[in-house]
Amino acid sequence: MKKLAKVVLGLFVLLLLVAAVFLYWPLHQRSVPAAGNDKPVDVVLVGGGIMSITLATFLQELQPDWNIQVYERLDGVALESSDGWNNAGTGHSAFAELNYTPELPDGSIETKRAVGIAEQFEISRQFWSHQVKAGRLSQPSDFINPTPHMSFVWGDDNIAYLHKRQQALVKNPLFYGMQYSEDAGQIRQWAPLLMEGRDPKQKVAATWMPLGTDVNFGVITRQLTAGLQRSPNFQLHLKHEVGALRQNDDKTWNVTVKDLTSGTESTIKSRFVFIGAGGAALKLLQLSGIPEAKNYAGFPVGGQFLAFQNPAIAGRHTVKAYGMAETGSPPMSVPHLDARKLDGKPVVLFGPFALYSTKFLKHGSWFDLYSSVNHNNVAGMLDVGAENLDLVKYLMGQARLNDADRQAELVKYFPNAKREDWKLVTAGQRVQIIKRDPEKGPVLQFGTEIVTDKDHTLAALLGASPGASTSPPIMLDLLKKAFPQQMAAGWEARLQQIVPSYGRKLNESAALTNEIRRQTSDTLKLPYLEVPVETSPAVMLTPPPAAKPAQKTRNANEELQAL
Repeated sequence: MKKLAKVVLGLFVLLLLVAAVFLYWPLHQRSVPAAGNDKPVDVVLVGGGIMSITLATFLQELQPDWNIQVYERLDGVALESSDGWNNAGTGHSAFAELNYTPELPDGSIETKRAVGIAEQFEISRQFWSHQVKAGRLSQPSDFINPTPHMSFVWGDDNIAYLHKRQQALVKNPLFYGMQYSEDAGQIRQWAPLLMEGRDPKQKVAATWMPLGTDVNFGVITRQLTAGLQRSPNFQLHLKHEVGALRQNDDKTWNVTVKDLTSGTESTIKSRFVFIGAGGAALKLLQLSGIPEAKNYAGFPVGGQFLAFQNPAIAGRHTVKAYGMAETGSPPMSVPHLDARKLDGKPVVLFGPFALYSTKFLKHGSWFDLYSSVNHNNVAGMLDVGAENLDLVKYLMGQARLNDADRQAELVKYFPNAKREDWKLVTAGQRVQIIKRDPEKGPVLQFGTEIVTDKDHTLAALLGASPGASTSPPIMLDLLKKAFPQQMAAGWEARLQQIVPSYGRKLNESAALTNEIRRQTSDTLKLPYLEVPVETSPAVMLTPPPAAKPAQKTRNANEELQAL
């Protein structure tokens, strides 16, 4: 018995040692080369996606004398989530996404979040319009195209909800022009593929917004990069991977980079570092060692779509049609049948189907998730997992899907679809945030979040949706957080030239909405609707009744769970 007890005790001690090494090793600081430059560069951007390139474009306009260095581990920019095939291409303006407008316990529709998303996308339109005028973006049809946004539902409860939603939204200038119909003939005119072959006895309803767009964020990223490269103060380093971040006593940063072609490492000193590396941002944030990094963990979720490339099909669907997550499914499972323009041709995508992977990037490592786990976040990750069993159950179910199962989901939205019409494509990888909340403890948070250090020398972007379509307003928020002195000293005045509505809310004024949309619609060649001046904003801010207080949950921002 004593011998057995010693063996068991030895195994227990060994397991503790293995656990300790596993949880502390990811933060181990290895030796790295010394910085090769005495005078620091002004900015190092990690990652060649739309976020980093948007920030670089802002900075080059605001401070053209700054030296900006971008490091990307792949052999081109926009090859991860920014690529046109790796996302749904929706210009997220909350016209169709039902998860942005939850129904409150009193039966009213909350529109605050939808209006906020719509405001953000209007900033994106202004930023892209400015870049077209400046010659950094080419003809608008290369990257943004008019694509009406629809919401499509069936069933009495869902139909009643959709009607209330439309009635609440159209009171706001940003949503003027949204049409509602329960007439099968009208809906067939808007989107024939949704209705052809459908049981005529099935009750359906839809909203249709002509101001929706399809956006190719990969094209935007590549064209903006080409514009940046015209300046001698901008350098792009492809096939270079950042492996270490160390802060110096003078608050500058040593950024250690590996040349993946030669295998050699070097270190560059910088006054400011932005980590915009998509899923890899979390691991790099942890490597920085800033105290703020201890509050975060990540949960990877990939996506797959069914792609229709036959012109006979793709040419007949010209809208983005969003449905409603089925009862018991998390909001991230919202299905949509999307009209796209990819590689210069019309394409239709249906999905998303969740794909569980331990990778943090589509071209990442299977060890990404495990290497991000450490003693600071492991307890929170376990707590969040226990509190989100519905999400775990959903992902397990998605992992068991076969082509017949996907076809069964497809025909709910495209009744005449045939199995031979589509192929399964894997989209980009997303990493949802697990954040330590001061009141709730660890929560699973959807959306995007900017993390900065107290010295305003380092910033990182974590999270996913709505992501790329709101990259300009997200980067404006970063400028305010990371460069407060420069903003007060003149940057804000310059930003008003880039984004004319800067500092104002379009939804508060029909006249301002008309002024800005008329400008951007003309430049971007998009449809325009004049909003009647008597249209008044009616943002529903009504909280749940006091008798039914909202329960604390480890899943924050459920309405933002769209992939």
